[in-house]
Amino acid sequence: MIRILIVEDSDVVSLLLKTIFESAPDMQVIGRARDGREAVQLTQELNPDLVTMDIRMPIMDGFQATRLIMSIHAVPIVVISSSIDDEELEITFRAIEEGALAVLEKPLGPNHPGFEAARKEMIDTVRSMAEVKVVRRYGHARKGGLSISGAAAMVQHSKPYKIVAIGCSTGGPQALLTILAEFPREFPIPIVVAQHISKGFVSGLIAWLQENVSLQVRLATDRQELQSDTVYFAPDNYHLLVERNQDGLIARLSDAPAVNGFCPSATPLFKSVAETCEDRGVGVLLTGMGSDGAEGLLAMWQAGSHTIVQDEASAVVYGMPGSAIALNAVNRVVQLQDMASYLLSLVRNEHTDR
Repeated sequence: MIRILIVEDSDVVSLLLKTIFESAPDMQVIGRARDGREAVQLTQELNPDLVTMDIRMPIMDGFQATRLIMSIHAVPIVVISSSIDDEELEITFRAIEEGALAVLEKPLGPNHPGFEAARKEMIDTVRSMAEVKVVRRYGHARKGGLSISGAAAMVQHSKPYKIVAIGCSTGGPQALLTILAEFPREFPIPIVVAQHISKGFVSGLIAWLQENVSLQVRLATDRQELQSDTVYFAPDNYHLLVERNQDGLIARLSDAPAVNGFCPSATPLFKSVAETCEDRGVGVLLTGMGSDGAEGLLAMWQAGSHTIVQDEASAVVYGMPGSAIALNAVNRVVQLQDMASYLLSLVRNEHTDR
């Protein structure tokens, strides 16, 4: 039985969350905190398997509560936010930085047409996150902690790489921050990212990363030329693809159906890089539930691109990297703390063999 502590100042939302969780046979709500200070206290008293965390609350907000819980009595935390404005988004991602594992949008009432899908996503996420062995936070440098010349040397690859494509899900924001914060301001090729995140939160993710990394972080637009020194994220409800025109690589946005249950999905992103760049791409599959991205990474590997997955020990959830390994789609398994230096070595053309 998964024992859940709900942190929520609204009686209506709290009751709705309790109803959702207890509709699952393996979940039990053991308590409710109305503010962040009470959340810290009840986490220590009740020892829940998971905490759902509101953001805006009296006395102490969700960021402060998450920071204290993770330092005093670490437990899996899922942020449940309304994402209504920039301030709430900022607090949400500060909580993610302090160790919260995932962010979900507050559900609307049972009569809303999207309620059943939201209920299922919430139950599935909580069920998966309750099994995570919590680490207080990812250690990370800020604003370009590595130089390209300082990266570990490797054997040269015959052709320079043209793009880095990254796919990630649960735990992805923290992992991305760990990697991107170590890159210098000058990064020789574009980076494209498919991150699974609840609708309405990608702009907050971009703003949070931009505050903490030296590269430019942008929401991709259709037919946009992909530039070096820049990280491009897929927008809500669109797959991000990479194509080529007469001037170089460009972003394409596709409103095709979800792949593996996700839109954006890492699989079409990786497949587009395989088709467009062949052996000139780098594919990276980070922490995440499920198997999204595995088939796409295999397509990149078969095209001659260099494929990398995060190692199990540093991944919040190993579903996506593990699925790629099962398909024999991986050139290298790399620890998260080593990922930035490894990628820097690749893009400066110091590449190991297949």
